[in-house]
Amino acid sequence: MSDDQIRALSESVLTRCREKKLMIATAESCTGGLIIGALTDIAGSSDIVDRGFITYSNRAKTEMLSVPAALLAWHGAVSAEVARAMANGVLANAQVELAVAVTGIAGPGGGSADKPVGTVHLAVNRRGGKVVSEMHVFPGDRDAIRRSTVVRALEMLLAAAEA
Repeated sequence: MSDDQIRALSESVLTRCREKKLMIATAESCTGGLIIGALTDIAGSSDIVDRGFITYSNRAKTEMLSVPAALLAWHGAVSAEVARAMANGVLANAQVELAVAVTGIAGPGGGSADKPVGTVHLAVNRRGGKVVSEMHVFPGDRDAIRRSTVVRALEMLLAAAEA
């Protein structure tokens, strides 16, 4: 997806959230802030975007989002359970209505037979709702995997805002 397409998707998320009066926060591991960056590239986004938690390490996930250390040890950082806990942690630590969280292996190293490079878990939660999570194995190099993750996270935010 091109930068123009990511920008258009970001604008759609912001427009829908304005209409629904929803504030957004993100929790990002493998994307390192690219989702919040895509949203805040749009002038005027501060009325919708509250904050981004960049939780690259397990320690950051635990300290900033209250992801239980036992959950990380049992399932690993790249898991549906951790992505859901990250999304819940956003809602617990920010006065927002909508949260998205991503954790994955962008490569080029770090993959395994069970979790190959490109494995990404995403979760979105709307306050008062139910957390929704997905797992993808995105193809390509590090940049392609991270861009695919940003696109899917924005699509999930848009769907949650429309619900």
